[in-house]
Amino acid sequence: MELSQKQAGPASGSPLPAPSRTPTPAWAAADGSVSASIGGLQEYYNDLCMEKSKEIKPFILQILQEVDEEIEKGSVGITLNIAGNSRSLSGERVTGEDFWILCRVLKNNSYINGLDVRYNLLSDVGAYYAAKLLQKNRTLKHLRMTGNKIENKGGMFFAAMLQINSSLEKLDLGDCDLGMQSVIAFATVLTQNRTIKGLNLNRPILYGEQEESTVHLGHMLKENQCLVELHMCKHDIKNCGMKQLCDALYLNRSLQYLDVSCNKITQDGMKCLADVLKSNTTLEVIDLSFNRMENAGANYLSDALASHNRTLKALSVVSNNIEGKGLVALSQSMKTNPTLSHIYIWGNKFDEATCVAYSDLIHTGRLKSDNTDVEPFVVDGHVYLAEVSNGLKRHYYWTPGYGEACSLSSNAGFSLAPVGQHL
Repeated sequence: MELSQKQAGPASGSPLPAPSRTPTPAWAAADGSVSASIGGLQEYYNDLCMEKSKEIKPFILQILQEVDEEIEKGSVGITLNIAGNSRSLSGERVTGEDFWILCRVLKNNSYINGLDVRYNLLSDVGAYYAAKLLQKNRTLKHLRMTGNKIENKGGMFFAAMLQINSSLEKLDLGDCDLGMQSVIAFATVLTQNRTIKGLNLNRPILYGEQEESTVHLGHMLKENQCLVELHMCKHDIKNCGMKQLCDALYLNRSLQYLDVSCNKITQDGMKCLADVLKSNTTLEVIDLSFNRMENAGANYLSDALASHNRTLKALSVVSNNIEGKGLVALSQSMKTNPTLSHIYIWGNKFDEATCVAYSDLIHTGRLKSDNTDVEPFVVDGHVYLAEVSNGLKRHYYWTPGYGEACSLSSNAGFSLAPVGQHL
């Protein structure tokens, strides 16, 4: 199934046109005559800026110089990190004009396989040039656009690109203000695309109560047997939508990491998921944080984990309005389930039985302290639990001012899933 040219660009195999309603900026109109410079990326960027009479950004020069040094050392598989929220950039942001130059620099580069431009000032025009780059570049394996407001039009450019590109494995378009049309376009394209292994579509701008995006993504999961990781945070998923996803998971044999955090799933949706877990043998990481499963939902999951499932490794139920009985039931399932090694429970309603149960798991070694987000302590003979900075994707949106930013304990989901480290 292909997207129509009117909706998402050309059919597979034809070049992507410039945005019909977003004219090519004047600074990108002239044909470039600068070829890849032997002097390296830094010199090539400098030459392009001079040729196009554009401002040379010192922070981009510095980053490209560091990449050149890595290339000289013989490094391959380099990630070009120009994240707008990086402390090292001191408030600098990549604009659409900057990004057009960068795309030309990267066009024929075979050393860089990752590009991280999250939280910059890239609009749908920036998305157009990124998609155009990926139509021709065959070495880029992962792209992170998180937080750039490319909106629905920009999302359509990426969806059209995926009909042509056969090398990109990881794409993060979380918090990019995607619309319903582009989410459906991704679901349509991924029924055919066989190279994308990780996709983040967090927080699209959706309207209505029909859960249409969830229905289409569920259909995609029935057809796609290559996708390993899917993030659907803040999709307004309710129990009906969760049932659609679970029906698809009965047929899917590839998905290992499912993120449906920050939705509106209650105990009925958790029952559907628990039934899936009784037979599913591929899911290894599930993020259910910030839903409302309560005790009943926790009991459904604990029953499935205790008696049936032996493949799930990590489960997050942070802030799900679970009380003591439900939390204790989950702790009991770990005693009979040897595979479940990571569990995150902070933000629920702890009673003393809960505190004792998880304290025992940690002290006996069944639950390692790095694999959970609580730590026991004792005051006046009573056991309590304190929060620690561990989680499935603790440092997805921000990084600490000290310590290791990409530690396994803080980003356990990304280390357990084989394609997660770049999303």
